[in-house]
Amino acid sequence: MHRRGLILGAVLLLPACSGGKAPPPPPPPQVTVALPLQRDVVDWDDYTGRFEAPEDVQLRPRVNGVITAIHFRNGQDVSEGQALFTIDPRPYRAALERARAQMARAQATYANARQVTARSKALSAAQAVSKEELEANIAAERSAQADVAAAQAAVTQAELDVGFTTVRAPFGGRASDRKVSLGDSVTTGDTVLTRVVSLNPIWFSFEGAEAFYLKNLRQDQRGERGSSRHTANPIEIQLADESGYRWRGRMTFLDNAIDPNSGTIRARAVLPNPNHFLTPGMFGRARLLGSGTYKALLVPDEAIVTDQTRRIVYVVNKQNKTVGRPVEIGAKVEGLRIIRAGLAPTEWVVLDGLGRIRPEAAVTPQRGKITSRPDAQQSPTVPLEEPASGQATAG
Repeated sequence: MHRRGLILGAVLLLPACSGGKAPPPPPPPQVTVALPLQRDVVDWDDYTGRFEAPEDVQLRPRVNGVITAIHFRNGQDVSEGQALFTIDPRPYRAALERARAQMARAQATYANARQVTARSKALSAAQAVSKEELEANIAAERSAQADVAAAQAAVTQAELDVGFTTVRAPFGGRASDRKVSLGDSVTTGDTVLTRVVSLNPIWFSFEGAEAFYLKNLRQDQRGERGSSRHTANPIEIQLADESGYRWRGRMTFLDNAIDPNSGTIRARAVLPNPNHFLTPGMFGRARLLGSGTYKALLVPDEAIVTDQTRRIVYVVNKQNKTVGRPVEIGAKVEGLRIIRAGLAPTEWVVLDGLGRIRPEAAVTPQRGKITSRPDAQQSPTVPLEEPASGQATAG
């Protein structure tokens, strides 16, 4: 009977328990929020290209002959006017002496003709010689004078030929290997002796897509950034084994047409290269000034959510509810992402806990601060309506 009473009491307690209150809902999730960082920034567009020599020539002889001396080492840096090859000069020196002798003979003939003409003029005044004889003497003098000029030209040509027997570097730069050996016979304008390229300054040549070209034209029209066609815009270059952009130059050339096959336009910059470190053919990654200075809002990449083709940043309003803001993003600067449009500088951006929130849902915000990350890697962004700059720097 006692056991039966206990069971009955337990059964009677069940309805009382079922009539209690439901457990309270969980509190709103905590998230860290911060105002976007504001900076004055400049955009840089990314390109790839190669270094080129402004002067690049194949040296060929200007006289025929036999190589008698080679005055440089293969791959050596050379200065302007430095002797590189000697072609046997003896035949040309002999030709020079012969031309000088012929000039001396022509000068003597001319001097004699002048004396004859002077006597004929004096006798003609006394009517001692005929007019025809005087005219013949004057013509002989003029012919002798012309012979002197021709002889002088022959001497000049012979002197040039003697000078051409020493092949010199036309400019300072670096020589390639020699293409001939001692004793080789070379032919005027035909035999290649070596190749010389200039190194200081040096060119950096690259091609830009039509979209970037149009973007820069629009910026020029708006007065934001001068076109590289008439403005020496700064350019910075990074070599294949470097992490920074240490090589700096200026734009000097923009082609007059877009290649219809590739849809690109050729461009060129010039850089100082006093120590000859940069070498023609070397690969480089360049960033070219892509905008004027403007104020930008910066947020971390982890605060940006991708929704198909859109980029969304969540902000917390005055009611502590989350609101999605579709934004237009730009390049990275100081390790943070530029927000070009869609976000106000006074809005509190959700930095973490994005996986725990829903649009228009209440949250518990904790205020934080966005700081720059200068050591973070900067990567290019996906182009939008016009190609976005690959990088940016803060002013």
